[in-house]
Amino acid sequence: MNYVHRLLLNRIRLSAALCALCAASFSAQAAAQFETRSITPTVPGPYGAAVGDFNHDGNLDLAVTTCIVSNEVTIMLGNGDGTFRPPVSYPVSDCPSAPAVGDFNGDGNLDLAVALYRQATGSSNIAVLLGNGDGTFQPPVNYPMPQFPCCVEVRDFNNDGKPDLIAFEPNSISVLLGNGDGTFQEPAIITVPPAQISAMGIGDFNHDGKLDVAATEQFGSQSSVQILLGNGDGTFAYFGSYPLSDPVAIAVADLNHDGNVDLAVANNASGNISVLLGNGDGSFQTAVDYPTSFPLWAVVADFNGDGIPDLVAANFDFSSGATVFLGNGDGTFQPGVFYPVGGSNRFVAVGDFNGDHKPDLAIPSYLYDNVWVLLNTGVVSFSPIVPLDFQAQLVGTTSTPQIVTLTNTGATTLTISSMKARGQFAMNSTCGTSVAPGANCTISATFSPGSQGLKTGTISISDSASTKPQVIELTGSGTVVTLSPTSLTFGSQKVGTKSPPQQVQLTNHGNAPLTVSSVKIVGKDPGDFSQTNTCVGQVAAGASCTITVTFKPIKKGSRSASVSVSDSGGASPQQAALSGTGT
Repeated sequence: MNYVHRLLLNRIRLSAALCALCAASFSAQAAAQFETRSITPTVPGPYGAAVGDFNHDGNLDLAVTTCIVSNEVTIMLGNGDGTFRPPVSYPVSDCPSAPAVGDFNGDGNLDLAVALYRQATGSSNIAVLLGNGDGTFQPPVNYPMPQFPCCVEVRDFNNDGKPDLIAFEPNSISVLLGNGDGTFQEPAIITVPPAQISAMGIGDFNHDGKLDVAATEQFGSQSSVQILLGNGDGTFAYFGSYPLSDPVAIAVADLNHDGNVDLAVANNASGNISVLLGNGDGSFQTAVDYPTSFPLWAVVADFNGDGIPDLVAANFDFSSGATVFLGNGDGTFQPGVFYPVGGSNRFVAVGDFNGDHKPDLAIPSYLYDNVWVLLNTGVVSFSPIVPLDFQAQLVGTTSTPQIVTLTNTGATTLTISSMKARGQFAMNSTCGTSVAPGANCTISATFSPGSQGLKTGTISISDSASTKPQVIELTGSGTVVTLSPTSLTFGSQKVGTKSPPQQVQLTNHGNAPLTVSSVKIVGKDPGDFSQTNTCVGQVAAGASCTITVTFKPIKKGSRSASVSVSDSGGASPQQAALSGTGT
């Protein structure tokens, strides 16, 4: 399998060979608790992201890349509260890597660079998209590359004050020196000992004022991190190597405050973050591993405001989410705290997305085609951390309450100045105006739709943990349709024989005719059930129709499916569960 085939398979399935990211520290005191603030739909299969204020409004924005359906760089402008506007996409010629951000032409606007590769034709480029300063970007300009670049970063490698680009390829690193006007020179190629580079990190490892590179080999039998010391002109010399297991990403920072640059390496299949403390002369100490499930990215930031660098890893699977490792200040870390979000996560970006001076997380969900934003809530811990979804609720009625537990994880009393529900939702709380250290209280939310269709709302909590309100997202769908009963159980039935029929009644509670476009059997075992109905077409206001279901198992054992009704009544499709046992 050649490099490009292997790399594409790696991106599509289990891993992403991407470069490193090091986030700036934040100073506000917090306890590094996180809750999901928003889930924003984006392009299919998002995997890489970069953070920057692309339109100069003071709010952080996101640039997200994908190449599953089409090759795109997508811009999501931030609203300043942890939510984002609908994405705007810019097509690029080939499959883009995670974006790199910098001001390439000195105009004060942030620009983007992505590495591009095409498996079918073998073409390879670096694409540069210059920013207009209003959140829009100019068409990409491609810079041909000698091989197949996987990742690009922005640094000044020759100390001329102009941003340069660096990209890694199968067995080499290429540096494109910047001209300072948004254009770049032809790539200078540096051969690297690894047969196939999988990640790189950049820093001054030996205190000579010249940027160095750590390059990892993921696929070979000698998986390791290779240290390349910079010559100060965009070229590098091999210095040494350190064995690792399946490295896919590197974060670079001083993790123990000794003035030397250290490495944190995400090892995918082995399931850990390896920390290699630097000695300050270009060499590193033996790796210390911290377990976490299928990490594909690692970032450094001070999440709890104690002045000590912490780590966060993006977990691809088993289960998908993000794991935060709080630092002890000596280069060691506490056991990771896992936050389950998204699916098939390949990347995590860090930024203050709601302006409260605490670092938050943005995680593109490769599986679900959206971006999850987890806000750092300081000493306030919420359970669950995800938005409350009330799904379908009959218009004019009130849902069963859903409960969120708020815990004060801090050492002092949490004061609460206000707590309000917005939208077609209501709330009450046991929290009062204060929560003692270590104590918890509950917030109860209900949904009362006044009309059909999707509804959104929030519970906004103003407290002493943050300069900005804590927000619980609420969603639900109002409907005028009910199914009764909502499940049918057929019991035991001999394989190949048909059960007596059972019925589900659909009722239109609205004031206008209901259009039913289809009634289907869906789910795990749809071939074991069949239906006839009087519903497809129009159902008058206040009227009902029937769906008649029979069970004819084709195999022994537990069998299940659902009746699914698509209609114009809101919260479509409505479903009734079906179950039975073949004997």
